[in-house]
Amino acid sequence: MFKRKSDRAPQFGGVDVDDDRDIEILRPEVESRRHFWAETRLLVRDLIFALLIAALVVVFVVQPVKVEGTSMLPRLHDGERIFVNKLIYYGLPEIERGDIVVFWYPNDPSKSYIKRVIGMPGETVEVRDDRILIDGRELVEPYLDPRRNVSPRTRAPIYIKPHYFFVMGDNRDNSSDSREWGLVPEKYIYGKALFRYWPFTEASPIRHETEYPDLPRRDANTAPPSDEDEEEIEP
Repeated sequence: MFKRKSDRAPQFGGVDVDDDRDIEILRPEVESRRHFWAETRLLVRDLIFALLIAALVVVFVVQPVKVEGTSMLPRLHDGERIFVNKLIYYGLPEIERGDIVVFWYPNDPSKSYIKRVIGMPGETVEVRDDRILIDGRELVEPYLDPRRNVSPRTRAPIYIKPHYFFVMGDNRDNSSDSREWGLVPEKYIYGKALFRYWPFTEASPIRHETEYPDLPRRDANTAPPSDEDEEEIEP
């Protein structure tokens, strides 16, 4: 007649799990473990995706490079590490005078050099003592340290063919460059210096330092002027 009351109090007010056998029971300790593993899977997925993106960037966009030697003093020092823009190999952006570029050494493509672009295609470069003449006009180079350019050298004028460049180190007294082994083919240039990331205290962008206002801009497809293009002046 009288139903004995259960000694166990209902877990959810007046609702007990035994009232409906089909009711979904969520236990906090089980749900927390399930949530943890779900979040872990998402984190691993995002990490793998980020690593793939980083790998693609390194392969196709930027590349870390270690500077070896002192030919680019005072701008770059031995042992420093920089990032270079690899898209320059595909003409993004175009190579300009003053760019610091890395390239395969023409006489031994297994080696890489880093130098500054001095002469552009279609120009004539002359080294006269400690001065650089481009088509007869002196090149102003604010990035040089006069103390590292005290040994005068003279080289005969060199005409730069289309798709070739004349490069030099900033430390002119201690640089093996186009003065000795000639021009660099455009296809050998695979990077442009962008950013110095090591040492951390010297981290900074590597910017284009001058626009050379007295010299016309040339691109890699520039051809030498022909006689037909020259204007005739009557006496």
